[in-house]
Amino acid sequence: MKQPYNTALYMRLSRDDENFGDSVSIETQRTILQQYAKEQELHVVGEFVDDGWSGTTFERPNFKRMMEEVEAGRVNCIVTKDLSRFGRDHIMVGYYLEYVFPEKQVRYIAVSENEDTKKGLSDFVPFKNLFNEWLAKDTSRKVKTALHAKYAAGERTFTYAPLGYIRHPEIKNALVIDIETRWIIEKIFDLAVNGAGAAKITRTLVEEQVPTAGWLNFQRYGKFAHIYEGAPAEKSYAWTVSQIKSILKDETYIGNSVHNKQTNISYKNKKKVRKPQEEWFRVENTHEAIISREVFEQVQTQIASRRRQQKDATTQIFAGLVRCADCGWSMSFGTNKQNSKPYSYFNCTSYRQLGKVSGVCSAHYIRYDYLYTYVLSRIQDLSRQAQVDEKELLRRILKASEQELAANAKKQSAELTRAEKRRTEVDRKFAKLYEDWSDGRITEYNFNMMSQKYQTEQQELVEKIERLSAELESEKQTTVDAETWISLIKQYANPTELTAELLNTLIEKIVIHEATTLDGMREQNIDIYYRFIGKIE
Repeated sequence: MKQPYNTALYMRLSRDDENFGDSVSIETQRTILQQYAKEQELHVVGEFVDDGWSGTTFERPNFKRMMEEVEAGRVNCIVTKDLSRFGRDHIMVGYYLEYVFPEKQVRYIAVSENEDTKKGLSDFVPFKNLFNEWLAKDTSRKVKTALHAKYAAGERTFTYAPLGYIRHPEIKNALVIDIETRWIIEKIFDLAVNGAGAAKITRTLVEEQVPTAGWLNFQRYGKFAHIYEGAPAEKSYAWTVSQIKSILKDETYIGNSVHNKQTNISYKNKKKVRKPQEEWFRVENTHEAIISREVFEQVQTQIASRRRQQKDATTQIFAGLVRCADCGWSMSFGTNKQNSKPYSYFNCTSYRQLGKVSGVCSAHYIRYDYLYTYVLSRIQDLSRQAQVDEKELLRRILKASEQELAANAKKQSAELTRAEKRRTEVDRKFAKLYEDWSDGRITEYNFNMMSQKYQTEQQELVEKIERLSAELESEKQTTVDAETWISLIKQYANPTELTAELLNTLIEKIVIHEATTLDGMREQNIDIYYRFIGKIE
C-alpha cells in the first residue's frame, strides 16, 4: 500500500528572478507542480506562494506558514520546481534537507532536477545549493552596479515621485515639476524660511487642509486604498512632523538626486541600515528645482542652529536642549495666555501628542521662568568658580565624571564578561563538533554546515569583545576635556542673562524629571549635561 502524501506545492519568485522571464514565473511553477502532483498521484493539501521574496532569507511569510503545517502534521511532502525555489542559502537548505525533513519524516521533491529524498538525493545537491547561493550573490552585485550606472547618468529609481513632481512623460527614470502640487513644497519652505519649525508647519497644513502626498497618490492612481478608502476627510490632510522634516532636508527640491543613503546589510540579510553621509552618491542638476539653493541652505542653517522664532518675535533660547527624563523626547514650548499675566512653559512632547490618550508618558511640566532662573544660577556659580579657583573646579568636574563613567564601565564590563563566556562556550562546542566528525558520528557535510555557523559566531564575538574593550578604554575621562570646557565658560565671565549662543556652547542637554509634591511643596529635579564633561554635582 502506498504511503499517503499530504503535499504542499511551494512557489517563490523574487524581483531579481523576474529577469529570467516566464520560465520561473509563479504561473509556470504552478503549472509544472500541479501536473507533477497529478501524475504522481500526490494529494495536494495547499499551495504556498512567496511572490517578491528573496531565496537568501527563510523569513518568508508563506514558507513559514507551510512549515507550521509540517509541524502540525498536516503536510508530509513538499514539492518545488527546483532547489533554488526552495532557497538560495546553501547552509539553510542543507539544514532542512539533512536535519529537519528527515526528523519530521517529510519527503522533498525538486521536480525539474529530479531530486527526491524518498529515492535519496544525488551527490550533486550540495554543489547545486552552492551555485544557487553564488547566483544570488552575483545577481545582487550586478544589480548594484547597474543602479550605480543609472545614478551616474542622472537617472532616478522610484516607485512614487516625490511631492511636487511627477514622472517625466517622455524620459524614463526622470522627474518633471508637477504644476498642480509644487505650491505645497513652496509653501512649506516659505513657512520654514520665515522662522516656522516643523511642528508649526505641520499644524498650519492641517489647519488649512492641505492634501498629503499619500492622499494625492490615492486620488490620482488609486494607490494606498487600504489607508484612504472610506477614511474620514481628515485623513487626506493628516500631516506629521517627520514628513515635514524629511521634505525640508530633501535635496530633490533643489534639483539634486541623492542615492545610496541606505543599503542592505548583505545580499542575504535584507535589513536596511543607514549609511554615513560621506558614502552617499550625490548627482547635481538632474532635474528642474522647485526651491532655490539660497532658500534651501538658509533653512538648513536654521535647522542646525536649533533656534526657532516665537509669535512674539523673541528667540526661544532653550530650543533643542530640553528633554524629558523618562521617554527621552524633546520638551515642547508653549505659552499660557489665559491668566492676566501670561507665562511660558515646557512639557513633554510625547505626552502632548500621545500620552493623554495612551499613557505613554507624563507632562514633566516646568515653567520657563523657573528653568531660566535655575540654569542661569548654575552657570553663574560655575563661572565664578572658574575665575576664582580653576583648580578646584577642575577637581570637581573630574570627580563627577568619574562617577558617571564608573556606572557606564560597570555595565560594559558585565556585557564583556558575558561575551567572553559565550566565546569560551562556542570554542568548546566547536572542538566537540570536530571530535564527532573525526569519530564518524556526523557526516562531513553536516560538519561543514555547523562549523561555518560556529565560525561566524566566533568572529562576531571576537569583534564584540574588541569593541567593548576599546569602549571601556576610551571612557576614561581626560583632564584635557575638563580644561577645554573650563576655557569655554571663562569666555562668559559673570553672565547676567542667558543666550542661545551661551547655552549651545556650554550645554549638551537639560533633562527634566517629573515633579513630586510632598507636604504641599512641589519639588522637581533638573539634570544639566555640559559639553565634553557631562553632569557636575
